[in-house]
This record gives sequence, structure tokens and C-alpha cells, in this order.
Amino acid sequence: MTFQDSIRIGFSKYADFTGTASRPEYWWFFLFLVLGSLVAMALSFWLSMVFSLATIVPSLAAATRRLHDTGRSGWWLLISLVPLVGGIVLIVLLAQEGTSLARAEG
Repeated sequence: MTFQDSIRIGFSKYADFTGTASRPEYWWFFLFLVLGSLVAMALSFWLSMVFSLATIVPSLAAATRRLHDTGRSGWWLLISLVPLVGGIVLIVLLAQEGTSLARAEG
């Protein structure tokens, strides 16, 4: 999966919270979101706000599909709300290898 493919899939499935997303698909899309945010912040506060609002649903959908690939529910995204450790736990969950069962179902 290439960088461009993951961006295309990320936005074409912008509100698709079903199915799965492979590790490369998710992390390339995540890299695009981080780089886009940095560029937008460097240019203008308002541009960064627009970029953030435009990418919040696609980023949540991609993370949910990634969790599905690891055999977990999208509700695991809520663990990031736990102070200090929640974000770390979520990164570990998102970085895990997908299960063959989840790929067969999704």
C-alpha cells in the first residue's frame, strides 16, 4: 500500500466505520494527517481549524477500522480519554498486527 493509496482510501471511506484497515493503510493515513496539520498550523490558525474539522470523521473511521482489524470494537477509541495512559494504550492497540479472523470477516 502506497502513501497515495492510503490517503485515497482514507477519504473514500471517510464515514465507513465498518470493515478493516491494514497497518500500512492506517499509519500512512495518520502520517498524512500529522503532516497536513503541521503545514496548516504553520500557515494559519484558521486553516488548521478547517483542516482539523475536515479530517476528524475520516481519522475516527480509519482508527475504528484499524481496531476492527485487530479484533477489537471501535469503542476502544474511548480509552484515549483516560488521562496519561489512555493514549499510549490506544497507540499500542493500533500498532498491533491484525488478526486473520478479522480480515476474513471484514
